[in-house]
Amino acid sequence: MTHHPGLLRTAPLQGETTSSLICRIAGQYGMEAKVLRSCWQWRNYPPGHDGGGTRADAEVLLNAAGRQLLAGLCGVEEDVLARALPSWGQEDAKLSAGKNGVPAAAWRTGGAVAGPVAFGCRLCAARRTGTAVRVVRYTPRWQRVCVRHGRWLLDADADQPLEHLDVRGVPEVAAAQRRWAGVARRAVRAGAEPERVFALAHAVVARWWEQALHWERETLWPRRLHQVAGGNAGGDLERWRIVGRDAVVFPEVVAVADALLDPAMAQLAWTDSGAGQPRALPADGAFCRRLGERVGREWLGPLAATDYGGPLTSFMGAVIRLRRGAGGPPGYDNDPWWLRQEHQSATMAGQLRVLGKEKKAPGSGRMWRAVVPAEQRTLITRAIESAEEQLLQLRGAQTGPTADVARQLLRNLRYSADLIDNAWKRTALAAANAGIPLEEVARWADMPPDALLDILAAGREDSG
Repeated sequence: MTHHPGLLRTAPLQGETTSSLICRIAGQYGMEAKVLRSCWQWRNYPPGHDGGGTRADAEVLLNAAGRQLLAGLCGVEEDVLARALPSWGQEDAKLSAGKNGVPAAAWRTGGAVAGPVAFGCRLCAARRTGTAVRVVRYTPRWQRVCVRHGRWLLDADADQPLEHLDVRGVPEVAAAQRRWAGVARRAVRAGAEPERVFALAHAVVARWWEQALHWERETLWPRRLHQVAGGNAGGDLERWRIVGRDAVVFPEVVAVADALLDPAMAQLAWTDSGAGQPRALPADGAFCRRLGERVGREWLGPLAATDYGGPLTSFMGAVIRLRRGAGGPPGYDNDPWWLRQEHQSATMAGQLRVLGKEKKAPGSGRMWRAVVPAEQRTLITRAIESAEEQLLQLRGAQTGPTADVARQLLRNLRYSADLIDNAWKRTALAAANAGIPLEEVARWADMPPDALLDILAAGREDSG
């Protein structure tokens, strides 16, 4: 393609992906993006979804000649592009093999280049460019509200058609974004990275979100979810709970982040632990009770306090160890903001992939998440995590008077065994209810089918 530098000027938007800019330039020239991309030598293929189609968060890395070409195509100086495009100037090993002077490019996913990628607001793009085109930008999760137009901008890495959710009917979402700026400043003053504080708070609230489907007293989240779904999420509730989660829980995420940074809350955790006389965290502890109040749910405290093995109890444990001076040298185990991999909340893209596989799989009744109700899955998970928490408390327990050591070991082990037994029975019952032959379940459980049948019958009576 013959190129005339500066023929049409296409200014970049702040935080835009290079791939998004190339698509907008192609639109300015009245051509398809793939035609314009032929100006570069490509070292690989664009990232795509499992079901086909290029991902919206696909990003482009350019060599020096490729960057010079792009600057000419959009009629903008390279230093302006460097300030606007987060991926500008990032090199790739595959590009160094190109011949000098040959414009070369390589595909990457945006999240692997410069952080979370979301769709931009088309109405804002129209104000800037004169055309309501799709824009993809690097946007942290606490800046997803377009306050001007009342839109929550969705992740661009998921295989779903929506670019935004309408949050004009839930003003608390935009208010939470304004509030986050103050919370971030508090985090910096406390010596914590705002990104890590937000990630931990999001993990805590996302865990509540998974449990809240069966919280009878929860009314705020269902109202918001129906609102962002256009008035009624009931037609496809499971999908809307995935797509709408981050927008719906955002006010609580900011509130939890603010609470976890509060020294008074740390003092409550210390008091709940017995301070100088260590004890197990109580189910009616002041820390979780106050946290529930700060998110507008006075009844949440006991539910949060007994959710052992989650990110919230890990945070409390780190705070308590620091107070006791028992955390050892600096590290993850005494870092309140350390988020374990198993505690990280699943992304919208990941959840939609799982949901899609479950719905498309032949004989979907054999897919665990498709046939086992969310409540039952939650009860099994909580029993396993609670048992794990009890066993972790036994580290280093075999020191001290014989009676004290024996009492603690036997009590904790007995309680853990009961929890595992509970999880075992619920799992067997769920498998049988899913249509798996009783003989197979009995073989996996290493017991006679008749004995298993008696246990399952008793389990059905207890739960019914």
